[in-house]
Amino acid sequence: MSHKHAHLLRTVFNDPHAANIHWREVESLLHHLGASIEPAGGARFRVNLNRIEAFLHHPHAGNTCGRNEIKALREFLAHAGISPSSYEEGDPAAHKAP
Repeated sequence: MSHKHAHLLRTVFNDPHAANIHWREVESLLHHLGASIEPAGGARFRVNLNRIEAFLHHPHAGNTCGRNEIKALREFLAHAGISPSSYEEGDPAAHKAP
């Protein structure tokens, strides 16, 4: 995982939730993790990762994700088995879908 993706993953899981992450960075991280992303109408995107599906929303006003979008991303990643500690510990199972 690149330093940029690792930093973003830590930022997503930090408390309080960050509110200055750009949607294109989120998309890049999700693609790097192996997620498929499909438009689902309007500002919604269907995301599949490790057999977990969620609908995430593109920010409405600009490209910067708000706290609610980051919270939804964090919950989705946690359900999909992704966390900063799994990457920092070098767990190879965390790097690919089952």
